[in-house]
Amino acid sequence: MSAPGRGLAKGMLPMYPSSTSSPPQDSRPPLLPRPPPLPTRRLYSAQAAAPAEPSQPTTPPPPPPSTAPSPATPNPTANYRIRSGVILTRAPLLTRDPTPFESAFYLYQKRLNERLTGPFRQPFYYKKDTAADLDFRIKLRERRGVPAKDIGRYNPKSRMAWNDEVMLGSTTSDPELIREKLVADAEVRISEDGEPIAPEDRIPVEKPMPRRTEADEKNDVRRLDRALDRTLYLVVKKGGKGEEGVWEFPTDTVPAGEVLHETAARALRECAGVNMNTWFVGKVPVAHHVAKPAPGAAPETGEKVFFLKGRIMAGQANLAGNTAGATDFQWLTQEELQIVLAPEYYHSVRGMMELR
Repeated sequence: MSAPGRGLAKGMLPMYPSSTSSPPQDSRPPLLPRPPPLPTRRLYSAQAAAPAEPSQPTTPPPPPPSTAPSPATPNPTANYRIRSGVILTRAPLLTRDPTPFESAFYLYQKRLNERLTGPFRQPFYYKKDTAADLDFRIKLRERRGVPAKDIGRYNPKSRMAWNDEVMLGSTTSDPELIREKLVADAEVRISEDGEPIAPEDRIPVEKPMPRRTEADEKNDVRRLDRALDRTLYLVVKKGGKGEEGVWEFPTDTVPAGEVLHETAARALRECAGVNMNTWFVGKVPVAHHVAKPAPGAAPETGEKVFFLKGRIMAGQANLAGNTAGATDFQWLTQEELQIVLAPEYYHSVRGMMELR
């Protein structure tokens, strides 16, 4: 091979055959023109962050001197006294009565559960030929072979098991009727020696206490053992006896050096005594009432009352020796409060009341 630079190797062709020949034409399609650049976008944040251009300060001309005296600015709180009180409640002790729809739905759920569960294995729970086994057999025959006690005449394993809904007007789902059936089923029918017990010799099962108490029957609004499924609120009467006076929650004026929750606790002690074990839910008011002064009335006749929420755990109100001028007290439900309280007063506190 010849030295580099002296010529082309044998078999190699030059890129261009001759100096007069032109390069090969490009067969690719021409490129599209580049689109114009998008306009610059400026965000609101960038606009806010951009330094503001300095502007020439404009000083308004001074107002002309006035020789008339300027009127005094009125103080909007000068005619209001600040008061604090407590809305003392007794929480419900029982669940509320179910509605007819809820009772029917609970019965439907029980029947559906009996359909989906496995069959009841009697030998697993009762030893054969024992007193308990004989007693269960008697009760099983009374229930027409259904182990469940509170689903009515319904066999979840029969060919009509799909028909598990309660008809309109049926008393099968009545809670009181179900309780009576459960109490009757709890009576022992077989003695320990395996002999049947006569109906007059059976030991009756103690029934549950009624939901309505003696205080409910007598409508004694001063007792706490009434309306067990409702929330009760303590109200006191001030300003007179009998039909005179005004019903309100225990309240008092907030003096200098006290805060709202301290005044509320003191007002409760002075109105209802110290024979109650109470608990304040918090130190922040849950409601407030504004009593505006009457037109032309003396100053400080308006009131702004802030209410705190409390619970009674034990004890009872006692007005003997109270220093707040209370003459009577009542434990009332929300509907009863709407009757005895002033309409504006009740409207101010109704938003904090319980649903029941």
